[in-house]
Amino acid sequence: MEKSNRKKIAIPQWGNYFLALKELVEPLGDIVHTPMITKKTIELGSKYSPESACVPFKYNLGNYIEALDKGANYIIQAGGGCRFGYYGEVQEEILKKLGYQFEFFKFPNDYNPLRLGKALQKINPEASLFTIFKAFGRALLKIRAIDETEEYIRLNVGFEENKGELENMFKVFLSDLNKAKNPFDIDRIRREYLKKMKAVRINKPKNPIRVGILGEVYVVMEPFSNFFVEKQLAEKGIEVHRHSSLSNTLCDLFLDKRVMKGFLKEAYPYLRNDTGAHGTETVGLAHRLAKTGFDGAIHVKPFGCIPEVNAMSPLHKLSSDYKFPIIYFSFDSQTSETGVKTRLEAFYDLLIMKKQKYG
Repeated sequence: MEKSNRKKIAIPQWGNYFLALKELVEPLGDIVHTPMITKKTIELGSKYSPESACVPFKYNLGNYIEALDKGANYIIQAGGGCRFGYYGEVQEEILKKLGYQFEFFKFPNDYNPLRLGKALQKINPEASLFTIFKAFGRALLKIRAIDETEEYIRLNVGFEENKGELENMFKVFLSDLNKAKNPFDIDRIRREYLKKMKAVRINKPKNPIRVGILGEVYVVMEPFSNFFVEKQLAEKGIEVHRHSSLSNTLCDLFLDKRVMKGFLKEAYPYLRNDTGAHGTETVGLAHRLAKTGFDGAIHVKPFGCIPEVNAMSPLHKLSSDYKFPIIYFSFDSQTSETGVKTRLEAFYDLLIMKKQKYG
């Protein structure tokens, strides 16, 4: 295929995963680097979205507009287990009504590797399945590297002696990971930076305040959409735990029914039936945190997210039974960052009082 005929492909931003997911695009065409998510992104997405659409829809739509304005002519979107699974067709129609000329590809909802590989091959028939599966491998290794380093940082960044050391190291790590194309180099960089991060001086108390972050996966994993709640917690010396990651999400997709049964079992007796999407996981994880001595949890979701709304009643009962504080945030394009910060401050004060009273 001639260079001039290669597709200019865009994928939406989602935390730091863009640099891993773009590995899938490289055998298929030229990647268009969508801008990092900003206030402009949500303003663009909100302007052209149905009012009832959730913020992941609006952020993605804003991202697509920014990418198309940069010359993209092909958009790739993941599927989903809730309304998100139908959003691609709606977004495509909106963008074409705005006058954009492009092709649209949505991942198969079952994420069967062979079916997905053959579907991606249609974007560029000259790319062999072997080449596409090698790209899968590189993407998965980079996802693993991102998730493992982010997990270490979440647990420790609030306690580093030299503030900013881990964050600065992570930026260099992302730069080096972005350049790596060989699977051995990717794994070497992961191991090398984890070793460096573990050498950073940490002064963590024996029994720190531990908080879990739960909820809808996009808002949990895209820091801009939740006003960087993890960073705000770390600045207060809180050990932050988060089950939701792309590694775990992909693992759950492939294990599917077994994973859902496990979360439903953990959610019992507060939940007896699957809520759909990640609502069951939210209740199951909250129950696990409460039983294992965590100090509290933060539940985040897009405004109007039905599976997470369904999870809230069981969460309230669980919170009351275990005297386990849970604070709830619903995000939309009108959410006030100041309001979120004020409520987090109050939640932190509550956790401090609880810690002093019960240890």
